[in-house]
Amino acid sequence: MYNILNKNNIVYAILIFSLTLYTKNIEGINKKMKNLGDAELEIMLILWDAAKPVTSSYVLEHLKGKRNWALSTLMTILARLADKGFVYCDRSTRTNYYSALIAEKDYKAKEGSSFLKRLYNNSVQNFVTSLYDSNTISDDDLFSLRDMIDELERGHRDD
Repeated sequence: MYNILNKNNIVYAILIFSLTLYTKNIEGINKKMKNLGDAELEIMLILWDAAKPVTSSYVLEHLKGKRNWALSTLMTILARLADKGFVYCDRSTRTNYYSALIAEKDYKAKEGSSFLKRLYNNSVQNFVTSLYDSNTISDDDLFSLRDMIDELERGHRDD
């Protein structure tokens, strides 16, 4: 008779269970993702740009010219970002390393969608019209958008 409780099956079951919990956690994070303040966003942009765990000194160095913060101020904001579920702090060594838990594209997609919904009633056309009317985008920008849309449509037709 086949023993279903052998070591490999148990390890496999634990792995599947862990991945299921992880996936549900990520889905929950995206549904409950909080907004970032300007200072928090600046820090997240540095973490996303680094694409690897970094120290608080690294973040402080990259904030030079934008923010004149003491290390204690940065540490407070990093702790707040960790509490919000945006940042993970690895304390396994003498030096703490910080990394983003939320992908940049996921945050931008959520914020972009929220912005479009709140200010333009989910209308990209209203948004672009507003940008054009306020001279924020030029005719060249509109041509570029038109080219991008044409390229996207060609890509979808090829699928």
